[in-house]
Amino acid sequence: MTQNNLEQAITGAHQRLENLLQRASKPENHSNKQDSSVELLQEAIAEISISLEELHALTEELQEQNEELISTRELVEAERQRYQDLFNFAPDAYLVTNDTGIIQEANYAATQLLNVRQSYLIGKPLAVFIYQPERQKFRQMLQRLRQQGQIRGQELWMYHKDGNIDFPAEVTAVITEADSEGTNSLRWLLRDISDRYRTEQKIREQAALLDITADAIFVRDLHNQILFWNKGAENVYGWRAEEVLGKNAEQLLVRVTKETSPQLAAALKTVIEHGSWQGELCKVNKYDETIVIASRWTLMRDPAGIPKSILTVDTDITEKKQLETQLFRNQRLESLGTLASGIAHDLNNILTPMMTVAQLLPQKHLQIDENSQQMLKLLEINARRGADLVRQILSFTRNCEGKRTIVPISQLIEDVEQIIKCTFPKCIDINTTIPTDLGVVLGDSTQLHQVLMNLALNARDAMPNGGRLHISASKLFLDENYTKKHIEVKVGRYIVITVTDTGVGISPAIIDKIFDPFFTTKEVGKGTGLGLSIVIGISNNHGGFVEVSSEIEVGSKFKVYLPSSEGSIAPVVHKTQLPVGQGELILVVDDEAAITQITKTTLEIHNYRVLTAQNGIESLALYTQHKDEIKLVLMDMMMPSMAGGTAIRTLQIINPQVQIIAMSGLASAEALAQAIGNGIHGFLTKPFTANELLNSVQQILIPSAEC
Repeated sequence: MTQNNLEQAITGAHQRLENLLQRASKPENHSNKQDSSVELLQEAIAEISISLEELHALTEELQEQNEELISTRELVEAERQRYQDLFNFAPDAYLVTNDTGIIQEANYAATQLLNVRQSYLIGKPLAVFIYQPERQKFRQMLQRLRQQGQIRGQELWMYHKDGNIDFPAEVTAVITEADSEGTNSLRWLLRDISDRYRTEQKIREQAALLDITADAIFVRDLHNQILFWNKGAENVYGWRAEEVLGKNAEQLLVRVTKETSPQLAAALKTVIEHGSWQGELCKVNKYDETIVIASRWTLMRDPAGIPKSILTVDTDITEKKQLETQLFRNQRLESLGTLASGIAHDLNNILTPMMTVAQLLPQKHLQIDENSQQMLKLLEINARRGADLVRQILSFTRNCEGKRTIVPISQLIEDVEQIIKCTFPKCIDINTTIPTDLGVVLGDSTQLHQVLMNLALNARDAMPNGGRLHISASKLFLDENYTKKHIEVKVGRYIVITVTDTGVGISPAIIDKIFDPFFTTKEVGKGTGLGLSIVIGISNNHGGFVEVSSEIEVGSKFKVYLPSSEGSIAPVVHKTQLPVGQGELILVVDDEAAITQITKTTLEIHNYRVLTAQNGIESLALYTQHKDEIKLVLMDMMMPSMAGGTAIRTLQIINPQVQIIAMSGLASAEALAQAIGNGIHGFLTKPFTANELLNSVQQILIPSAEC
């Protein structure tokens, strides 16, 4: 029963008793007076009984209500205590402030977080625990909280009591409804996010490292969809991250062929089975350029250990592979050059007597018949052809250089054009493009002529059914960026000669082998395989290099780069008459008996006296005996027992004024002078003719006689 029901019951009882009193006070007849009193008394007793019963019932109801109230109060207290325990021992810091930010309540976690007692917190402004530069941000948060009713996920740097910056906090706050006094309260949740902040900082640092690395790093799922793409990948492949995310990596980066498809399938199988794979792949960039990649794949798994993605780290090794190819090519040339040098030495020793005899016999036997003269002429011509072949073999080494003069490239191209237009099939259209101010190079005109002829002949053979042959030239400056990609190329100005044909083209499978000596795709008897090796050898000897590009059924393009030069060199004047001596004594030293014999014969026919020696030791003995008479020494550089260089230095010790002409089929005069010193007065390259021998001897002896 409620308080209202109790009041209504009491009021009703009073009303009934008041009615009885009013009836009892009214005047009545005497005869009925006694009966009326009795009736009123009975009604009063009944009314009192009813009221007592009602009161008893009301008392029982009140008792029950009191017991319920006590039970409810206990439940409320228990709930309040549970709330207080949750509030105090929650893992996050909870604070209650008034509308201005003054702390009214704080839980245990808040005291631990701020490193203060609870009593210290109460009544303090929350702002005193905010890092000074961030207090303006805190005031803005308060303003937004009052306007919006809540804020979530904001970050603030907090102070400890001692004033040190200690931790970053994630702040969440709500505003409660006004109390009976009309005051709002603010409830704050502060969560220490130091660990998360350090983790995020570490992730940012790692992300920065991923972006600054030169390697391409990307992640793709098991369906090849790209999930992550770093800055290095942008640099290597040219695609920006927003252009590739979600795209198929295989379709974007790999040109699928019969060779690449099995390789990719095997790599994927390996990474799935073993967790990693590494190897080299040919890929394409945004500009459809093929690049060589050193690729490392790592299988990534989810927390349950199930494969979810593949982390790929790609390194662009295109330049490295190009440099390796150039290095291997140079090493092959050097090895073959060593072999060729030995062969050339022997061949030159064989050819020298043949050439000299072919010249001397007509002079010694004046009555020789015409048929014999033609045979001797044929012998001389073929000996010269053999000598030219030897020089071609040596052209791809660094040991054979001709006489260097100023060579106008425009004139060189015009000469070659004139020859090939007269000799090539008419079905080949030949034309040239030559700038008027092309310039000159310092080199051997015969060798450079050979370079162009070899390239032109190859172009002709590549167009058996006709086509177009174009020779052009241009000037070009090569900077440091270009030279980094090419071994032994120097920064400077170059003249570039380009020979282009529309022939059958060169297969990618053999294009790296075409400069190897004796490599040829022509039928037996139709090519020696020396043409392109001679081209690259001569180009290298002139400080240049060669580039080639080709496409099957489209044609080939060869570019010869030669260092541009300025200045001039005086032309060499060749004497037309064979000079004769005045009886001077000459010492000829060579381990080849045929050479010493024919050299002695040639000199004696032309009025010289000759001593011969077969090696360096024998030459020293002869020179010691006749040093006052010997005017000149002809010394071969490669002999057994004592090499020519050692013998020359010993002769110079015996007589510092000794005059020497060195003979060799391998080295140039400049190279010998640098190796032995300035004691050499002349040089004869084997095989040499009688004319070259006699002119060289005269050039040394005549100035000496005049002195």
